[in-house]
Amino acid sequence: MPRLLGVDIPGDRPTVISLTYLYGVGPRVARELCHKAGVDPQQRARELREDELARLAALLDKDYVVEGQLRRQVNQNIARLKDIACYRGIRHRRGLPVRGQRTRTNARTRKGPKKTVAGKKGVKDLR
Repeated sequence: MPRLLGVDIPGDRPTVISLTYLYGVGPRVARELCHKAGVDPQQRARELREDELARLAALLDKDYVVEGQLRRQVNQNIARLKDIACYRGIRHRRGLPVRGQRTRTNARTRKGPKKTVAGKKGVKDLR
């Protein structure tokens, strides 16, 4: 299993697919990397030579923001929104959807499991 930027990429898949296991590398960037590094995209990742891995790692370091640096950047952006207390920052702080989705129904991914609140069941009969 080859290792790039501290991440084990699957060796049994083509190089272009294996590169997408890195955070911040999608299919398009993976194809660009293979082209720039002169690596066959369909070659299995376990068949990559050391010099090819070194070229890929050097390109990733030089031209792209990936893995730990990208995660840190995203977290800093969210922290900035929280600090300035803008609408999106408040939504992040409260754990609610940030991008305008409805919350009356759905939104279970952000809100977590349903918390039932006891309320009135209907209009009580008055005698």
